[in-house]
Amino acid sequence: MKTSKFHPLPIKTFENLATKHSLHCVSIYLPMNKKGKEQNEHLAQETLKKCIKEVNKTLQKHQLSNTEIAAYLKPIEKLIVDTELWRNPSEGLAVFLDKNGFNYYTLPIPFTAKTQVASSFYLQPLLPLYEVEEIYYLLELSQDYVKLYEASTYGLTDLQIKSLAPDTLEKAVGSDFKQKMLQFRSGQDAFGAGAFHGHGEGKDDYKKEIFAFLKVIDKAVNKVIKNNKAPLVIASTNNVFNNYKQVNTYPNLYTKNCKGDPEFKNKTKLHEASLKIIKPYFKEIKKQQLHQFQELYHTPKVSYQLNEIIPAAISGKIETLFVEKNSNEYGLYNIESGKLILNTKKDIHNSSLTNLAAVQTFLNKGNVYVLDSKKMPVKGRSLNAIFRY
Repeated sequence: MKTSKFHPLPIKTFENLATKHSLHCVSIYLPMNKKGKEQNEHLAQETLKKCIKEVNKTLQKHQLSNTEIAAYLKPIEKLIVDTELWRNPSEGLAVFLDKNGFNYYTLPIPFTAKTQVASSFYLQPLLPLYEVEEIYYLLELSQDYVKLYEASTYGLTDLQIKSLAPDTLEKAVGSDFKQKMLQFRSGQDAFGAGAFHGHGEGKDDYKKEIFAFLKVIDKAVNKVIKNNKAPLVIASTNNVFNNYKQVNTYPNLYTKNCKGDPEFKNKTKLHEASLKIIKPYFKEIKKQQLHQFQELYHTPKVSYQLNEIIPAAISGKIETLFVEKNSNEYGLYNIESGKLILNTKKDIHNSSLTNLAAVQTFLNKGNVYVLDSKKMPVKGRSLNAIFRY
């Protein structure tokens, strides 16, 4: 799993949070209430105060003195009066505190207010960030403009393809390009069908040069892109796209293109247009995973039992895990003995088993989808898993 340059919480940050294990790991989530009225009434700050009080009560159960608790929670208390934080809010705020440090992140998720104190951080609410981190590639292509981007929900990163391939057709075919273009064009895009109408050595040469140029681009694209499972979207005219399809060797070229001449498109609008085109692709992947669960329902390849899912998540056996939104099962799991103890609610001795399964599945490169209860494959169960083997 990788995240794009513009991801609000890079995967390395998540992994670092997941490795923290100590007494009294504090996790707090809350909505930041971006609307003007809510901002003026400081609703988010009031919610944070309530969360701090909840954590305070929990730490008292852990036998910490009031002085120790006040000193420990001081970094979080300071957030309440941090005017810069609340002046430009995101959708949600995630706060993490342990004996080794304090971190907080403003994120594009309107979290439900929640606190937890345990031996590790509660990270389950962050996982939707990576579910929508739909990595794909975007190639802007015309006769005089070539750009390749790594793209995601959050932005575009230029992959600097020009170091491996000419960025114009003229550079690719030589100094006589303009003369041939003027001589043989018939009023359409030089990549278009109009350029190939009729017969003659000149027209044939020109057509060969165009396809030679596209082949060079294709070769460079395959060299730059490391993840050949991610889809490649072409931003171009229909004629260019049709020609490129004939030379393409990338294994996951997307079937639709961003229409128009990309050189003159605003990059924000180009990003929005490419997202709109590629969204159905990623929705279909999730749909296929849900369908696969139903297909495998009566086989050992799927489970909705915690005593099977928890060890499978830890060992990396889970391919796809569906997690019921805002759901938690509490208890203890002994890795050495494989013993699972379930509790009816959170106390100072246990932690969220749902969080454990979701985080471990994600760290072991499994797919994690957080779903509303009505969309879970098996209703009434907080976890549904598809096993790799």
